[in-house]
This record gives sequence, C-alpha cells and structure tokens, in this order.
Amino acid sequence: MSLMTDGQAIATTDASYQAWAEEVARLGKSLDELVPQAASLGVPRPEGEEWFELLGRKLLPQISGPAVAIVALVGGTNIGKSVIFNHLAGEQASAVSPMAAGTRHPVCLVPAGFDGEARLSELLTGFEIHRWQSSTDPLEGSSEHRLFWRAGRSVPPRLLILDTPDIDSDVEVNWQRADRVRQAADVLVAVLTQQKYNDAAVKHYFRRAVEADKEILVIFNQCDLEEDAEFWPHWLATFTEQTGARPKMVYIAPYDRKAAGKFELPFYEVGPEGKGALRQPSSLRDDLGTLHFDRIKIRALRGALSCVLDRQLGAPAYLARIRTASAEFTSAAELLSHSEAVRIEWPTLPPNLLIDEILDWWHARRSGWSSIIHYYYGYLGRGLIWPFKAARRAMSSAAGDPLDVFHKVERDTVIRALQQRINELDRLAELGNDKLRPRLKQLLGGEARSRLLENMLAAYEQLAPIDDDYRQFVRQELDRWSHEYPRMDRLLRALDRVVAVARPAITVSLTVTGWGLVHEAITNVAVEALVTGGITGGGEALVSGTTQGVRLAAARLFERLQQRYISQRVQWFDDTFRHELLGGLLDELERGAKVAQSDAFQRTQAALAKLEMLART
Repeated sequence: MSLMTDGQAIATTDASYQAWAEEVARLGKSLDELVPQAASLGVPRPEGEEWFELLGRKLLPQISGPAVAIVALVGGTNIGKSVIFNHLAGEQASAVSPMAAGTRHPVCLVPAGFDGEARLSELLTGFEIHRWQSSTDPLEGSSEHRLFWRAGRSVPPRLLILDTPDIDSDVEVNWQRADRVRQAADVLVAVLTQQKYNDAAVKHYFRRAVEADKEILVIFNQCDLEEDAEFWPHWLATFTEQTGARPKMVYIAPYDRKAAGKFELPFYEVGPEGKGALRQPSSLRDDLGTLHFDRIKIRALRGALSCVLDRQLGAPAYLARIRTASAEFTSAAELLSHSEAVRIEWPTLPPNLLIDEILDWWHARRSGWSSIIHYYYGYLGRGLIWPFKAARRAMSSAAGDPLDVFHKVERDTVIRALQQRINELDRLAELGNDKLRPRLKQLLGGEARSRLLENMLAAYEQLAPIDDDYRQFVRQELDRWSHEYPRMDRLLRALDRVVAVARPAITVSLTVTGWGLVHEAITNVAVEALVTGGITGGGEALVSGTTQGVRLAAARLFERLQQRYISQRVQWFDDTFRHELLGGLLDELERGAKVAQSDAFQRTQAALAKLEMLART
C-alpha cells in the first residue's frame, strides 16, 4: 500500500514492516546487554536521552500487538484541555478546574473491548496504570507517575485518547509526565490560546515533537469567533514558524462555558493555514476516528526511528562514546601491561641442583643388575664416605651453603624487581591517561607499598627451590635429548654398565683410601658424559666424530633448562605482584578494552546499520 508523509509516498509491505520491527527488537535486546557494559567504562547510561526514551517508550512497545493510534491533547496551563477531552469522551471523564495545573496525571480513554492494563503498560511505559474511578483521580498530588484509564462510550476502535498535565506548569513533575506522553503518542493535538501560542515552554515541547516527526493537529481554544478571526492565522503562522510544525488539521473553538458544560462546544475546521471560512462545526471525535491509522503509525515510528538513528544525538553517538571510552581502557591496559613487561634479571639455578635432577632421571632409567649394583653401592658408599662429606659441608658452610647463598640472591632479586615495578607505576600514575592515573594513585597510596613488600617476601619464602612442574619439564627435556641422540644414549648406558662392574672394587679402594671425591666422580661419569658430550673419562675416543654436535646439543639442553627455571620464577613474580597490588585493575582495564569488540556492541552496530538501510527504502 502507499502511505503519505510530508507529501511523499512511502511504499511499505507487511514483509518490510516485519523486517523493520525485527531489527528494532534486536536493537533493544542488544542494548539491554550493552548499556551495563558501557556503564562500567564510565559512559553514562542513556536513560533520559531522547533517542533512548523513544526506543523504550515508543518503538519497542508498539512493534508488537495490533496497531493502535495514541492521540494526546497537550498544551499549556488553564487552556481547557480537559474540556476538549470530555467532548471527545462524550462524558465527564476528566475534572474541569478553573485553577492552573489541575490535571496532574494523564487520563486515557480506550475503545470498548480494549485489552486494558496489560497492553497500556506496554504502550505507555514509565507510568503506573490504574483503572479510573472518578474524574478527580488525575487531580491527586503524587510523586508516582500514574495513568488512569477507562473505556469510553464513543471512542473509535484502534484509538487511545489522552488528557495530559500542563507542559508549562510550575510543578516540575508535570513536565516529566508530559514528556513521557509525547514520546509514546502518535498524534499530538496542540491546544493553544491567544496567550499560549507563543509561550516558550509550549514551543520547546512541540519542537521536540517535530524532531520525532509526530502528526500534529491544532485547536485554538477560547476564541472570540468574530474579533479573533483576523488573528488566528497569524497565531498559527507564528507557532508553525517557531516550532517547525506542519499541522494536519486546524480547528477553532469558541469561549462558551455553557456549551462546554453540556458537551456541545463546536469545533470549526479552518484548513492547515487557519484561513478557511467558519462553516458547519466538525465532530472532532469523528475526525479523529477517520485518521489513517497505518499511515500515522508508520510516520510516528519512522519519526522515532530517525531520532534513534541520528548520528549526533542518537544511538550512533552513544556507540561512538563507548568506542572512545573503550579505546582509553585499551591504552591504559597497554600502558599497565608494558609496565609489567619491565625486564627482570633473575639468577640461574645453581648447577648442583640441576645435576641432582639429572642424576635422579638417569637412575630411573637404569634396569636389571646395573640398577641394583648402583643403588647398593651408592647406599654403601654414602655410609663409608659420610665423614668426608660432612667435612666438605663444614668447609662449604664457612663460605656459605650454596643453596642458602642462592636463596639470598633470589630474595634480593624479588626486592629489586619490586622496586622497578613500583617506580614504573609511579611514572604511570603521573603520565598515564585519565583512566589509569586515579586508579594507580589510589593503589599506591597509604601503606600499600610496605604491605606489598611484606606479602611478596612471605610468598617467596613458600617457594620450593624446584617444584614438580619444573621437575617434570626437566625429565621431558632429558627424554627428548636421549631420543634425538640415540648413539649417545647407548654409549652412556654402556659406560654406566662398565661403572657398575667396577663399583665393588671402587668401593673397596674407597674404604682404604677414603677418597670420597673420587667416588663421586666415578659414580657420576655417565652424567659428566651427558653434560660434556662424552669427552671426559675417555669418552672422546668412544664418540669420535660426533663430539662437537653432541656437546652443542647438551649446551642447548642446559640453556633450555635454565631458561625454563627463570621464566617460571618471573611468571611467579608477575602473578604474585598482580594479585597483591593490582588486584582486578588489569582485568578491569582489559574487560573495558573489549567492550567495543563485544558481541553486544557488534549486534547493536549491525542492527543500527540494517535499520538505516530500511529507513532509506
């Protein structure tokens, strides 16, 4: 079918309208997820922004269910809106008061058989829906936004008619209620008088309505039909020029209190420019009943959509704010991550600890009689040479136990690395962006630094020199090494068996000579061959021609083992530092950085793009 708006034909079909409605629904759903995420970035929630209110109060409620046209009588103080509303109702539906700001809550007349409160709650969001009991209900003062409804005896099907609070009232809450009505309504009947057609608050209200492309009708009320005839075209011209409104119909109603009391007030249509002659009175109710509902709905919804799609004031601008804030979080996260990447010079593991791990691995690979002999004579040897080992430990302790020395070196490394990180964070607290500076200053203030040092050192004291994860890594690397060099592996096994045959004689000689260090050298000959590539203890002759390659491979193996130890220690420092000081800050920044790439953001952007395309068709 062809619908007319602003003199242009808009082609629409049920299929296109359905596609349009589905995208509006997707937009609403994606924003439900996106708004809380954006709020975590510091982007204000869009409640109160015109586009968001129109989406929530107009578009989403009215894309479901049968189409109805919402007609609202709006205007300034004490201009007779309730009188006109009662004429439309054909009964005393709203109290008439000579006092200003009489109507405090909207009153809605619905056609017979209307679905009542459930549907009104969808169409007129932001109001508490109450069934109308008496004409004084809307006069009650209350901070709650109430809306009273009743079925009208003469309301045309598919039409809802509202009487509203004054849009220029001294009561500020009335403005909020009038705005909610404006956002939900399809047609606004502007009730104007000689005193109110040029009122600033009235013009501002209707300018907002024009921005949303609302259908507007004008009634000049309380007129002197003879003396004001030459003036109302001027009033209308001023009103339309100041607001941008292009009213569909213009009516003139006389000041006649007696006729108003009998619901017999005449309404004269004088054409869209207000210059038509006064002929037979029109039935305002019948005229509203003949409105093209589908055309009005499409126009109202398109008008609301234009506000949502506005690049400066609508949803695209909201997405731009989110994108900017998310980029700031990305920058802050990168700065903080860079500070965590400050290089830490961690000491390497003492060779004796690494050799012990290699010996344990090698012993686990022995089998049969060789394993038994090495185990037995190793145990016996430890008993025979314990005095020499004790003496050596005593000499070592004089210079400091190697493990204790290494522990002190690592502890000093923790302190030095911690100071480096704090210095970098101090710098960021002064030079970082707006998202990072206040957060860091709060983290680094007070006694945070001393607590951090205590906690980091306490955590270090709980670390084992070698943990199970590193021990497993060592064994995997050694297994891989032996697999890559099978000839060397066979050589070491053969050499180990030779040592096993010699161990009884070696043990006896040790008993006589007491050369414990010689005992250790012989029992470790296999490991020495592994480390040096088979060049010690006569191994060079056994592996002639392959020595250099095996030696390089062994060197690389030891380098990998040391690097793995260092990387594990540095990772422990990073994890502990983040836990003890940064807490959830980096996680917060990283989450904020991802909002502009989140599924909710992408779906919102896609829905807006699709709606822009549909709006152009």
